[in-house]
Amino acid sequence: MTTTTSVIILLWLATALTCSGEYFKPFNVTYDHRALKIDGQRRMLISAGIHYPRATPQMWPDLIAKSKDGGADVIQTYVFWSGHEPVRQQYNFEGRYDLVKFVKLVGASGLYLHLRIGPYVCAEWNFGGFPVWLRDIPGIVFRTDNEPFKEEMKRFVKKIVDLMRQESLFSWQGGPIIMLQIENEYGNIEESYGQKGKDYVKWAAKMAVGLGAGVPWVMCEQADAPEYIIDACNGYYCDGFKPNSNKKPVLWTENWDGWFTSWGGRLPHRPVEDLAFAVARFYQRGGSFQNYYMFFGGTNFGRTSGGPNYVTSYDYDAPIDEYGLLSQPKWGHLKDLHAAIKLCEPALVSAESAQYIKLGPMQEAHVYGGGNTSYCSAFLANIDEHKSSIVQFLGQSYTLPPWSVSILPDCNNTVFNTAKVGTQTSIKVVDFEQPASYAKGSDPEQLMIQKEVPESWMTLKEPIGVWGDDNFTVQGILEHLNVTKDTTDYLWYITRVHVSDEDIAHWKENTVTPLLKIDSMRDVVLIFINGQLIGSSNSKGDWVEVVQQVQLKQGYNDLMLLSETVGLQNYGAFLEKDGAGFKGHITLTGFKNGDVNLTYSSWTYQVGLKGEFQKLYATDNDESSGWTNLTHEKVPSILSWYKTYFDSPGGKDPVVVDLRSMGKGQAWVNGHHIGRYWTLAAPEDGCQETCDYRGSYNSDKCQTNCGKPTQIWYHVPRSWLRPSDNLLVVFEETGGNPFEISVKTVSVGTVCAHVSEDYYPPVSHSKYIAGEMEPVMEMQCEDGYIIASIEFASYGTPQGRCQAFSTGNCHAPTSSSILSKACEGKKRCSVQVSNSVFGDPCPWTVKTLAVEARCEPWYPPAGLSSEL
Repeated sequence: MTTTTSVIILLWLATALTCSGEYFKPFNVTYDHRALKIDGQRRMLISAGIHYPRATPQMWPDLIAKSKDGGADVIQTYVFWSGHEPVRQQYNFEGRYDLVKFVKLVGASGLYLHLRIGPYVCAEWNFGGFPVWLRDIPGIVFRTDNEPFKEEMKRFVKKIVDLMRQESLFSWQGGPIIMLQIENEYGNIEESYGQKGKDYVKWAAKMAVGLGAGVPWVMCEQADAPEYIIDACNGYYCDGFKPNSNKKPVLWTENWDGWFTSWGGRLPHRPVEDLAFAVARFYQRGGSFQNYYMFFGGTNFGRTSGGPNYVTSYDYDAPIDEYGLLSQPKWGHLKDLHAAIKLCEPALVSAESAQYIKLGPMQEAHVYGGGNTSYCSAFLANIDEHKSSIVQFLGQSYTLPPWSVSILPDCNNTVFNTAKVGTQTSIKVVDFEQPASYAKGSDPEQLMIQKEVPESWMTLKEPIGVWGDDNFTVQGILEHLNVTKDTTDYLWYITRVHVSDEDIAHWKENTVTPLLKIDSMRDVVLIFINGQLIGSSNSKGDWVEVVQQVQLKQGYNDLMLLSETVGLQNYGAFLEKDGAGFKGHITLTGFKNGDVNLTYSSWTYQVGLKGEFQKLYATDNDESSGWTNLTHEKVPSILSWYKTYFDSPGGKDPVVVDLRSMGKGQAWVNGHHIGRYWTLAAPEDGCQETCDYRGSYNSDKCQTNCGKPTQIWYHVPRSWLRPSDNLLVVFEETGGNPFEISVKTVSVGTVCAHVSEDYYPPVSHSKYIAGEMEPVMEMQCEDGYIIASIEFASYGTPQGRCQAFSTGNCHAPTSSSILSKACEGKKRCSVQVSNSVFGDPCPWTVKTLAVEARCEPWYPPAGLSSEL
């Protein structure tokens, strides 16, 4: 069954079962020291992290289906308070925030759900998931023994628990929810609150359990969690974690399979060999529930990214990428790992603990089952970071690559090794979609041009400074968030400075250049004098001092500061005290009579942009707003709105807008906010030419994208598009060229495989009979694509990597013809990697099959099914 078919069935089931309100036969969830118990039976559970607001409801079924196909038993998500209650006691459970629909889709798929209510979530989400109105409640202190906060927190958590109960979504009601979470990584900051922090933990736990949800609650990173709450681990490795009671199972709520990204930063990458090693070690050493954070990361649409300074993409190097495509080999290698763990599950759940056997100085085995049970499974680990090792286990020899775990479901035959990646590698391409009417020889850049209009872009200047009647003037510098309430990124600070003739003479005589000094600023400020931009500063997420030379004229000068936020702080203690804009003094230096302290001057404030107020991005916006045709002579220009129309690319591939020609700003498609954009480039250094998976991972290891803009492609979900005349609106702050903006599609254009004779077959192929476990090369294109051609094939000793393969000294001449016959014209294919298929081009040598194939769209003839 294809993923497409699974999605259709999932949608049908969700609709049908919504009427009955029951997805499973009702069951209870309990636990003991070994594992969660589903309907009384211990389970080894694999969980896939998916955050519903980081995708569209139309994407959810496919994401859930791909997670299940990848071996997940559970979907895990946070609950995003700021999205559900944007205004106090005014709730939103629609669109991307339709939590009930998401949970029902998970249930209809046959998967369980772990709901992490928090309600603090961190998640690199704006303000950690807290609604910004929360900070304005008198006397409030977040996440401590503070009555105003506890009252609001309890009200929201109860709202979610009651909603889930009303919709019959808990396991004992026949729903998918098997576990809940209260708070989130509080143990990391608890000391900041002293005794009140300790009291808060006890209160939060008691409050949560008192809501009567009827399923277990967890607290992650909370060593002092009460006895009736399971404390769980977050991190890159959790195989050494032990809960605070021998009555609790070992749970891993966040396995970081990647890392988030900051503007101007490199792209983190975690090798799948290390990720699989961490997961296998976790189950080897007694773990029973593991969740990938993230299995699908998605997109920070709108202004939801936190930080400050986190990018719009939340791809997270996850097994399913930001657009919903499989990231190979990560997804496939983990799928085989999960299948191997499931084969061990009978032994894992039957044993109270593992039998430990030391196999060498850095090699060890953990054996489950055996004795009075018919089940026996073993994990053999080599934690040496450099050397392979041959070990003896139960009378047999096993070769263990460095930093790897071999899994033996029957304590005899190895079906999986974490370091041997036989899964295909997929190379994605971002390119122009050429519709049927596309004229051969036309310039692809013109795909964005508005139909029947020679100059496709229109423009509108954003006023500098005051633009509306709602501006106000007060003495002194106000804190940014106290003014904007985070309804916008932008806040104008405007004051007037008088310069005397004596000041001008003083500067000339003493060659003095006056300076504007801001003691502390975050995140971005644009500095204007008399309507002209003279400088800017980017704090890169920290509070920084700003020093800017200024040119002032005799008489009155207007100083205008455009303060900008780029995502609010999402982590740390005392978030309610964290602000934005400016702190300390704002001073002009160099005047004849000394520095001029502007801190307590009269300042005029203007919240937001006029274009935001006018909703220039909306599809029903009044054309009389003042738009004019844009000419090439008018770009680049600061603080400008641009708009155009484009046709939706054909096919079903994910769509992106390429904004590499722009500077910094925000973009909308058909009124949907696709996020902030910024073309800050990563440092030239710090990336590794080759990534060595061996050894402990951290977010600075195996980084990529040095010297390039952190993000240039911005996801536009297909459900937001019409067939034609889609409105794209861009607000540009610093100057860019919209004529070079393009709409592109993302697809898997190339797939490669690299499988050696000493690898293991996909777990589903394994027979566990010595001598019959030959490896298999499998490749497949995404839905709607077929393998059009074999670009390279060699069985022998091929060299290089995907898209850079070459034949070695040993090569079977039949390689290409065998692969072409087996694969071309098909969506997927498999070939046994053995001499019986290719002959033996070099006896006594371990051979490898390397293949590169090209995927192309396949359009079935009229009347035929698209299923291959």
